[in-house]
Amino acid sequence: MQKKNKLIPVSVLTGYLGAGKTTVLNHVLSNQQGYRVAVIVNDIGEVNIDASLIAKGGAVTQKDENLVPLQNGCICCTLKVDLMKQIIELARSNRFDYILIEASGICEPAPIAGSICMLDGTEKSANLPAVAYLDNVTTVVDAKRMADEFGSGSNLLNDDLDEDDIENLLIQQIEFCTTIILNKIDDVTEQEKKSVLEVIRALQPEAKIIETNYGKIDVGEILETNRFDFEKIATSAGWMKAMELEGENSDDIEEEEHHHDHDEHHHEHDHEHGHHHHHHHHDHNHEEGEAEEYGIGTFVYQNVRPFVKSRFEDFVFKKWPKEVIRAKGLFWMKENPNTAYVFEQSGKQKIATDDGDWIAAFPEKDRREILAMNPDLAATWHPVYGDRVNKLVFIGRKMDKKAIIKALDECIDENAE
Repeated sequence: MQKKNKLIPVSVLTGYLGAGKTTVLNHVLSNQQGYRVAVIVNDIGEVNIDASLIAKGGAVTQKDENLVPLQNGCICCTLKVDLMKQIIELARSNRFDYILIEASGICEPAPIAGSICMLDGTEKSANLPAVAYLDNVTTVVDAKRMADEFGSGSNLLNDDLDEDDIENLLIQQIEFCTTIILNKIDDVTEQEKKSVLEVIRALQPEAKIIETNYGKIDVGEILETNRFDFEKIATSAGWMKAMELEGENSDDIEEEEHHHDHDEHHHEHDHEHGHHHHHHHHDHNHEEGEAEEYGIGTFVYQNVRPFVKSRFEDFVFKKWPKEVIRAKGLFWMKENPNTAYVFEQSGKQKIATDDGDWIAAFPEKDRREILAMNPDLAATWHPVYGDRVNKLVFIGRKMDKKAIIKALDECIDENAE
């Protein structure tokens, strides 16, 4: 195989516990088709069970230097440095064509990808050797679990696992990948499979989906795919696409006190470049998927007036509609008007984080300079609120859009202009 700029390609295999990652890994290792593959396996327990299973599968043995177990931590956090060191060591050994990483079932793939990308030589300030590049991020999805959790709405069956973490991780792993292996499809009906695919596509519209049983796939779908592009994957999640499409579909037609404003695509953490705003409007046409057979819908809620903290918290923690699978976006509060917050919901997990100050809260000199350099931001600048906005994407099954909008409207400070 030809290496890109003499860098060794790396593929990451993710997926929740029991999805079939190790089975896929064994299949790939048993059908390497001429590749010399080094394997890094991460397990958070004292005993690296996955490494043992791989060894018993006959692809490699515990004594084989091809297999590098990383344990007592997670490679997306505590073992991040260890992972990078192992990649550098394996790449410099010149013994391998490819590095395949099986992440722990509780790993979020984005931090792992970020670490690996620091080894491709493009980040000069990182002071790291250019030895490897990320070629593919594959998420293995258990079709039956997806059908149970997001199809029929029943609870996950494993009582000793935190349901919040399960749902959150499933969604995070699906959103940040370039390849999805929908495993165990014989365990679901054709209708359930179609329903699961609708959910997956709503969460991640661009990844390649491969349907299979027992982890049997073409090795070329995992190795040397040239699918990974960090900038593309960072904006490929369904909620990001909804934001982008909403901006494209907005118009300037006034409707009583509510308006439709043009907006540019807004990245999650781009407050340094300007939070673009939208006036409040309900009747936009961005309802793609809502008429689909399985009821998967997406819409964007927008309002420039601030939420009242207690009301918004009451909605989020007491009145949250169970039909919502994923929600994400920016909001601001009456009690702290200078701060932009990022709201994120995956399954039952809901968090809000400080994303820095709105441009409207910057000193006047800085604000003028930013607006001068960003004509799109200047064009959509609200005379009262500037770039402040509540802009939340909702993805779910058979959502009552009007009820959600009404509930959020009731969170708004009615005394705001």
